[in-house]
Amino acid sequence: MSSEALTQKIASVFQSVGATTLSFFEITGRLFLFMMNSVNHMLRPPYYPRLILRQMIDIGFYSLPVVGLTTLFAGMVMALQSYSGFARFGAESAIPNVVVLSITRELGPVLAGLMIAGRIGAAMAAELGTMRVTEQIDALQTLSTNPFKYLIAPRLIAGITMLPLLVLVGDIIGVLGGYLVSVHTLGFNAATYIQNTWNFLSFMDVFSGLVKAAAFGFIVALMGCYHGYQSKGGAQGVGAATTNAVVTASILILVSDYLLTVAFFSQ
Repeated sequence: MSSEALTQKIASVFQSVGATTLSFFEITGRLFLFMMNSVNHMLRPPYYPRLILRQMIDIGFYSLPVVGLTTLFAGMVMALQSYSGFARFGAESAIPNVVVLSITRELGPVLAGLMIAGRIGAAMAAELGTMRVTEQIDALQTLSTNPFKYLIAPRLIAGITMLPLLVLVGDIIGVLGGYLVSVHTLGFNAATYIQNTWNFLSFMDVFSGLVKAAAFGFIVALMGCYHGYQSKGGAQGVGAATTNAVVTASILILVSDYLLTVAFFSQ
């Protein structure tokens, strides 16, 4: 290979890396501006109470079965797995502590966030994406209705407020799942199990999980609205926006979960 060909090959590699880097910063900047604009409209009146209530019902009430089932079986599996591991060391009495700690700190918020990302994030992206490609959002602007006020702010408010409530219910159901398996399958004393769970549970465990849930709700709603609002290219663009909304929300949920865990429990 001649020196000129080698130089061109190296230049093409650096050009590709540079284009990817610039594209990444462009997307990040666009998302940041969208987020700031959305938060600005979310915090300032006027509001649309009927739209907010509708989104709250859709996110909160209709998502309760899937979150409840997910956390129930997560608690049951956690109890079984803890027993199989702790039995080797004679530490079966620690199972209530492990179950309630795992559910309230991690499994409840993360599983609920991922379930809501799959159900609500995809629905938001599909709905807003369809409105974008059929020019309904442009029609709102023509009618002097701010799309951020009318479409995005209600979804963000509902996501931030409803996901902590879902996680709180999911925590109770998940701990109940661990209780059912421990008492009726593993032979634990019911009163002792409940007492150990209550004694080990602290306010910070529940509070950190609820803060995570609020952050996850914001992420899911933001990603669903962003990808739907920015979609283009007809039905194929709407499908891509739906997929991107779920994938990016899921990744950001896991990343923010680590960061919030470090912030709460790094001491």
